[in-house]
Amino acid sequence: MAGLSPDLQTPCLVVDEAKMAANIDRMARRIAGLGVGFRPHLKTAKSVEIARRMLPDMGGPATVSTLREAEVFAAAGVRDILYAVGITPAKLGRVQALRAKDCDLAVILDSAEQAQAVAAASAGASPIPVLIEIDCDGKRAGLAPDAAEIIEIGHILHEGGADLRGVMTHAGGSYDVSGADAHAAFAEHERRAVVTAANRLRAAGLPCPVVSVGSTPTALAARDLAGVTEVRAGVYVFFDLVMAGIGVCAVDDIALSVATTVIGHRPDRGWTLVDAGWMALSRDRGTAGQAVDQGYGLVLTADGRVIPDLIVTGANQEHGILALRPGAAATPPELPVGTLLRILPNHACATAAQFDAYHVIPADAHAAPAIWPRFGGW
Repeated sequence: MAGLSPDLQTPCLVVDEAKMAANIDRMARRIAGLGVGFRPHLKTAKSVEIARRMLPDMGGPATVSTLREAEVFAAAGVRDILYAVGITPAKLGRVQALRAKDCDLAVILDSAEQAQAVAAASAGASPIPVLIEIDCDGKRAGLAPDAAEIIEIGHILHEGGADLRGVMTHAGGSYDVSGADAHAAFAEHERRAVVTAANRLRAAGLPCPVVSVGSTPTALAARDLAGVTEVRAGVYVFFDLVMAGIGVCAVDDIALSVATTVIGHRPDRGWTLVDAGWMALSRDRGTAGQAVDQGYGLVLTADGRVIPDLIVTGANQEHGILALRPGAAATPPELPVGTLLRILPNHACATAAQFDAYHVIPADAHAAPAIWPRFGGW
């Protein structure tokens, strides 16, 4: 495998193309076996180059979490997009502007106020497609599957000129359990919630062609998706330490890392200092409540080998502190100033958000390293 240049300017974001491709293939095979559609979530990557690898057809379908993502990916040719964060009235002008450019952009909502705003924005213009958000686990937004408001909202949309397209949910609570059986049980809970809501809409004489579920843990563990039309997932493209900590992937599957350089030592404290602090790694401590606390990240050699029990135990703005995890029996490694290292992130989305480009380790060992642009914003 081609490696990283010793002259790399750090900190920088690194993606291992071969591992990423294997992750994409694993999810594609899994979804195909379930017999449902797939709508990859592009929020983690925020990269046109990576979207081309995630989407078998660049036209879509795809999921995004910001209108900025929708605009960039639509400009790159994606024509079927779900904006999977509750819509606000002030954003409906941007939604209609994208729809006017031949992008079938759908929104989600969970209140009558939002539904009325979408219906008003649809009047005399392109009917805005809407999925009603269902809460399957109490983790964030959405309506309970048996909530009376679902039918009320459905009528507001259907009779008010909008395009009532269906229902969706996200099993965010699946991140709080570990193991394939627990994730499969969560997937079934997710499925039942959204199918119940869909059946209620249909019983009320309202359309519900789309029944959408999704999280990386449940997508990879679901055993039966009867009544579901599509699955959404995003972090699977890279995976991260949180996903590894709940048994969704192995540490060796993680395709994203931050390259960093040793800048000093504190022998009196057993510290090695690097030039990647929380501005590069993010403040995410998602593994803190797991069986293995990975600090701010797990340390690798430049060629991707895990250094046993060496983690980022502390992070200032531009300084990372490497030390052995508490209780470790390993011997601290010799890491001279100038040593290039890589750090696996707790949360791929949060860490990637700190950078504007990916430094690519190509899958082809004979290919030159590449740089793929990454964007941000809302």
